[in-house]
Amino acid sequence: MSDAALSTVLEAVLLAAGRPVSVEQMLELFEEQQRPTADAARAALVELASACEGRAFELREVASGWRLQVRPQHAEIVSRLWQERPSRYSRALLETLALIAYRQPITRGEIEDIRGVTVSSTIMRTMQERNWIRVVGHREVPGRPELLGTTREFLDYFGLRSLDDLPTLAELRDLDDIKVQLEFPGGPPESGLPALPAAAPAAADEDAGPDDDEAREPTEPEAGTLVALPPDVEPR
Repeated sequence: MSDAALSTVLEAVLLAAGRPVSVEQMLELFEEQQRPTADAARAALVELASACEGRAFELREVASGWRLQVRPQHAEIVSRLWQERPSRYSRALLETLALIAYRQPITRGEIEDIRGVTVSSTIMRTMQERNWIRVVGHREVPGRPELLGTTREFLDYFGLRSLDDLPTLAELRDLDDIKVQLEFPGGPPESGLPALPAAAPAAADEDAGPDDDEAREPTEPEAGTLVALPPDVEPR
């Protein structure tokens, strides 16, 4: 099979999947006698990515594989296809998630020490329900508190191949106050960037409203923006 033909086949696979697909998963779809090599598949994906230039969608590699997705500049209009409101997340949740992403493995107590407030149970439950964080071990201290880290789903959601794609701490503004808002170009469903074929985004949920714990937090200025770098390394 020529590279051009293989590129077309892989495009069809990604369009039908509507989710990230790894090279290994793509190869399993072929009969053994027709199965291309992994190098041939990657070369075809590079050709497909080039063919997407100037189109309304792009080919992007994330932690779980490759996916076709709407380009960020079309997000606002495309998001109007659905009646549901986009998910909104509280500042406290975004700060907590950022701390886990940058300082993992980290305990809930360490997060509370850094932020100076109690971490809401609602925040922890929201991140766990979205499978953005997981328990990766226990700190060998009295009580053996859980150590938290991010998941592959976290990387996929924010359009990252690995944690190395996160901006360096030097690139973040207002670092002392951890004024971070996780808004990545080209990744989050809440930004109206569905994979192709387009599917309705996750049901909106208003996590922005404070719960009992968050209600005690002082009013803070609006967060800055955390922008992901182009992916170029393998996932951890």
